[in-house]
Amino acid sequence: VQLVESGGGSVQPGGSLRLSCAASGFTFSNYRMSWYRLAPGKERELVAGISSPGSIRNYADSVKGRFTISRDNAKNTVYLQMNSLKSEDTAVYYCKVYGIDYWGKGTLVTVSS
Repeated sequence: VQLVESGGGSVQPGGSLRLSCAASGFTFSNYRMSWYRLAPGKERELVAGISSPGSIRNYADSVKGRFTISRDNAKNTVYLQMNSLKSEDTAVYYCKVYGIDYWGKGTLVTVSS
């Protein structure tokens, strides 16, 4: 299994970013995928999840209405569109395969004025 997150960066409050996670080493279309984040001094938080065909999506209350998870099974990629970013969204973001204990390196999102 390999997961490579990208798309992080620094943005001002109210801005947007789109994260990508390129997956390989398993049959991507068969697995539910999730995005997690880890902020300094906090526990890892489940941000969003998406079913294998992409028809069911779930979000943490903290990001509902601002973030959108999606996937392209033809490209073995899962995305996280983040809008109306807040300072409390600052964290390292990771994608995760449901049921497989593997974490990539993550991508850092910094929201600051």
